[in-house]
Amino acid sequence: MAVESLKNLRAEIKKKDRMIMELLNQRAEISIEVGRIKDEHNLNVHDPSQESRVYDYLTGTNGGPLPDNAMKNIFREIISASRALQAQTTVAYFGQEASFTHLAAQSHFGKSIIGFPQSSISDVFDEVEKGKIQWGVVPIENSLEGSINLTMDRLISTSLNIRAEIFLRITHSLLSAGKETGGIKKVYSHPQALAQCQSWLRKHLPHCSLHETESTTTAARMVSENKEWAAIGSSLAARVYGLNIIAEGIEDSPFNTTRFLIIGNGKSEPSGRDKTSIIFGTSHTPGALYKSMEPFAREDINLMKIESYPMKGRMWEYLFFVDFAGHEEDSSVKICLADLKKLSSFMKMLGSYPNGGSEDL
Repeated sequence: MAVESLKNLRAEIKKKDRMIMELLNQRAEISIEVGRIKDEHNLNVHDPSQESRVYDYLTGTNGGPLPDNAMKNIFREIISASRALQAQTTVAYFGQEASFTHLAAQSHFGKSIIGFPQSSISDVFDEVEKGKIQWGVVPIENSLEGSINLTMDRLISTSLNIRAEIFLRITHSLLSAGKETGGIKKVYSHPQALAQCQSWLRKHLPHCSLHETESTTTAARMVSENKEWAAIGSSLAARVYGLNIIAEGIEDSPFNTTRFLIIGNGKSEPSGRDKTSIIFGTSHTPGALYKSMEPFAREDINLMKIESYPMKGRMWEYLFFVDFAGHEEDSSVKICLADLKKLSSFMKMLGSYPNGGSEDL
């Protein structure tokens, strides 16, 4: 009886799969037509604001039992594959294949992209600024280690805009060509990864020497050559470089999250759930920063982050990076920024974009 019931249920699933496949191809045909119209009007194939609205619609109408996150992951790949039918999406990201920035790129764009790994954050900006690659992905801050100064430096001078953001939960794994910790003598990784796993390393590998590399993926490539070496990196790095996962979740803090920026030309339209980032400077006088905060309070705008940053070549003078809720097209934001500009010695819009949500990969 049980065997017959399973057979009937599997036959029903097969019917549903056929229906899903037919609908996906119908959706793809519509997507191709959308791509044709975008091409005629010289519009970007990838529109972060529109895709954010699609995900909000899907999670808002999802009746289960599939959870919202699973539904979003499924549709991310559907959208990514449909986008590839319109035109190839090219993405530059910091680090090598299987780096956490690569994971962030996949979390935002899906897997149907052409990725271009870059050896430095500046290289990502350069490639997109030159128009060689459409989009860039760079880290901006980590919940444990703070802001990434190299990214902040380039945001001050770049002509590109922030078009979207991703918050990625960072989960570290111990990777090795061997299969157990007993034979490991050296551990390699990026300095931040080593620092984020120091308590676990002291407890489980106290006899091992620690060695810094330029990235977690560099470490993964290195240790594939020797079973007495191990690397700290992502689980994807294990698959890419043919390594064994000796231990997972070895980071010391469960709140280890990195924020990544999606940078590109153009501007993101309002999505209904937006964040705006700016840089501004004030005169070097008492109360200048206090006065610059008044427009935000007056327009009832929620400040989400403010961070001082030293001005290059001008000792003890600072710029301020600010994130706040809202879009630059909102009337209250327009008034606020107009008033702030009058109070500032320097102000630059970095972008208005959909407020990102956390992703676990």
